[in-house]
Amino acid sequence: MAPEQCIWGICFYQLDGNEQKFFGFSEFLASLALMVLAWTIADVRYRFRIRSAPIPLQGITFTVVSAVGVLTLLTDLWRAEQWYVPVGNFLTPSIWQALLGSLFLLTFLTWAWFAFIRPPIYGNHNAKRFAEILYRYVLKGSPIELAVIADELAYSAQSLVQHATDRGRHKQYWNKTEGQEKQKRPDVEGYANDILLLIADRRMCRAIVDSSPGTALAVFRAMAETKKYGVQVETFARNIVNEAIRNKDSFLFHEAEGYESGLIGYHKPLSQAMFSNYYMVESIGTILDPDIHSYRKWDAEQWEAYCRVVLITLRSYVKDGFGEHSYVLYRAKGNIENAVSDLYTLNELTNTWDSDISRRLNVVVDFIQDAVKILDERDVPSYVHRRVKEKHGYPHKTFYDHIASIIFEVIFHVSAVNSPLWTCWSIQHNSVWRKLFNFDCLDGPAGRMVKFKVRRLLYDEIADMKKFPNFKGAKILGFCLNVMGLTICNDDYDKDSKALQKAVLAWTKKNFVWLHDYNPRVADACLVAGMSYDADNQCLVRTSPADGLRREPSYVYFDLNPALSESNSHGEM
Repeated sequence: MAPEQCIWGICFYQLDGNEQKFFGFSEFLASLALMVLAWTIADVRYRFRIRSAPIPLQGITFTVVSAVGVLTLLTDLWRAEQWYVPVGNFLTPSIWQALLGSLFLLTFLTWAWFAFIRPPIYGNHNAKRFAEILYRYVLKGSPIELAVIADELAYSAQSLVQHATDRGRHKQYWNKTEGQEKQKRPDVEGYANDILLLIADRRMCRAIVDSSPGTALAVFRAMAETKKYGVQVETFARNIVNEAIRNKDSFLFHEAEGYESGLIGYHKPLSQAMFSNYYMVESIGTILDPDIHSYRKWDAEQWEAYCRVVLITLRSYVKDGFGEHSYVLYRAKGNIENAVSDLYTLNELTNTWDSDISRRLNVVVDFIQDAVKILDERDVPSYVHRRVKEKHGYPHKTFYDHIASIIFEVIFHVSAVNSPLWTCWSIQHNSVWRKLFNFDCLDGPAGRMVKFKVRRLLYDEIADMKKFPNFKGAKILGFCLNVMGLTICNDDYDKDSKALQKAVLAWTKKNFVWLHDYNPRVADACLVAGMSYDADNQCLVRTSPADGLRREPSYVYFDLNPALSESNSHGEM
């Protein structure tokens, strides 16, 4: 060692340029090259993790690497020039190199820890940073990047739900006291609310459905586990469902039935997490609301997926005992009954059995059958009345009335198909009436209750034509005459509709001639293909043309009563 020199009691000695060196500037440059390579090839996933870490890792890394680089360069320069350094046993040149190397290694390991080993999740220490970087990616909207970010959000789903504001099941969010309005939320809570709104972006929801359904699963499972049903996921839930229905390769189509999808079809993990908790579905409120601009373009397969998730929620609703009116299921009912509102387009068409609208009709009828089976799993509650008087109205109606309403609206839509003969019969009888009213269909307690309500709705609509002749009542009457016929048979396969048939025929016998005289156009709307009115003989004629094994046409006649005078029909004062 070179001789020491002391100044003011502090001794210095010259560094030996030939001393052992294991972490100098050349080693730093080699290590830096490897680190830069790792940073360069890291994809969006790892960049997101680094930027959302609970510490400002990018700034720390730059600072440490710069400092270590400068110090190693100075150390090599000091050694090469053999400049003086203080004498000491604690900080030797070897220890100094070890400290610089350890600091550099620790920086790299910290970066690798957050990038690969323990991805950061949303929390108190990174709330603002997490929200800002997520906002940038969503604003950019790159499908490739959003697919990766959507997958990363699954790690933070539980934390986001835990920190978000629970506005309660009925979301009385704006009814705050003055003290609550002045109270400032913690940043972690406010950013959690913003993030739940941010991920409701359609592009993000599309990425979640397409490539990361586990993120949606994590969000809804977290809500169920924490019982925080009032967090702000209304838009997110609606967009997830609509994007899932739009994409026929999504979980809604794979989570069908076990014989179609295997184990996933039996478990239905995502469908169960999202729709099997009625209280969560009702609290969210929008999860079963389709996009008003696209749902009218859904085909039969998409409507089948929608009906499937509605049935999952209905099962939970029934299991919980019909505790209250369900606004979500009521709106879903309206959507389903309108799925076949364009049946009128089948008029004058012959080959309709394989058309999409025919398949949609079958989907809706299957939904009705499955819904009634679910209602049959419990006894009919005592508060469910066979008749709900009009003055009592909406609050007294139950889901039995809603199912009856779906059937009634479907019957109204199919009544618009009145020609040609076989198309009319196939749509009205084979696709609807036979599946719901004939051959002991819907024969459980709930089914019998629903069928009674449907019969009441049909007859009331027909009877109202005496007060106000209209085309809706005329189409319903035409449907009933077509599917039930003009003669009463003694067979048992149609026992559920005989009472309605007798009432309809009695009304027709008494009022049809009057209706024809009052408004011939409305009366003509009561007659479907193969049925006509013989004004001379005052009877209805049903003609079955020569077809197949029938060599000659056959006719069925139904005699009508002559029209009463105006004074007799309305009664004399």
